[in-house]
Amino acid sequence: MTAERPAAWKVEPPASWKVDGSLVAVTLIWGATFVLVKQALADVSTLLFLTLRFSIAAAVLALIFRREFRAPYAVASLRRGVLAGIFLFGGYVLQTAGLKFTSASKAGFITGLYVPLVPLIGGLLHQKLPQLSELIGVVIAVAGTILLTVQKNIFNIAGGDLLVAGCALAFACHIVILGRFAPRSNLGVLTVAQIATAALLAAATFWWVEPVRIAWTFNVWMALAITSLLATALAFLIQTWAQRWSSPTRTVLIFSLEPVFAWVTSYLVAGEVLSHRGMAGAALILIAILVVELKPFRATSRP
Repeated sequence: MTAERPAAWKVEPPASWKVDGSLVAVTLIWGATFVLVKQALADVSTLLFLTLRFSIAAAVLALIFRREFRAPYAVASLRRGVLAGIFLFGGYVLQTAGLKFTSASKAGFITGLYVPLVPLIGGLLHQKLPQLSELIGVVIAVAGTILLTVQKNIFNIAGGDLLVAGCALAFACHIVILGRFAPRSNLGVLTVAQIATAALLAAATFWWVEPVRIAWTFNVWMALAITSLLATALAFLIQTWAQRWSSPTRTVLIFSLEPVFAWVTSYLVAGEVLSHRGMAGAALILIAILVVELKPFRATSRP
């Protein structure tokens, strides 16, 4: 006899505009926090900041969803959340460390590389060759990244740029994992588990990987409050909920707005301006995103 599915699976799908709108809101929050985190890192070490950020978010969400851990399928959802949390931690530690050595606007665009990576990783998991549009999109995105990151020659790529590129790969894996597990998992348990896993990994490493430092300045307090409550607890709860109804490809298309929001915020708050070369690279990355999602190069179908 087949076990009964969790009640959450029986909920009627929300209107598509609500799902898409919620993901746009998440993207706006993430894009706007690039410059906030960069300013805070002048006063706090990277992993300590992430430990505090994820610990606060996990504690708040665990309090809200404490009863969900006794629900059916909670153990399975917990295991899935741990897997997602490993990639989530990897993405954030690489991104936050990279922000110390590159501009917030550049980091925003390089992080956007996870957009063409998502369909590629999904294709590998399903043992399916990428479509022509996806391959072309990857080539264009790589060209854009070279323009955006290489200043004088190909051997002059900033270390921060490479770290942020690594975070794009980790975030792509995180989105694919959520796309696979969110529709059949407990929302509260899956959300808490991934954030708590990231908090534990950060707490296990911050005291020996790098020199620990913190000055409780206004920038640090503000960054912790906004990133832990809005950009982590609220944002990942919304993302996990939305990916029950939205495919990874559609989700990542909306997330492609993040570098645009990061660029605008960096300009308004910190006055960061990309060079003409950087703007051309950023434009190519956005074109790559559109090529991957709109798929203008379709193979001719055969009978």
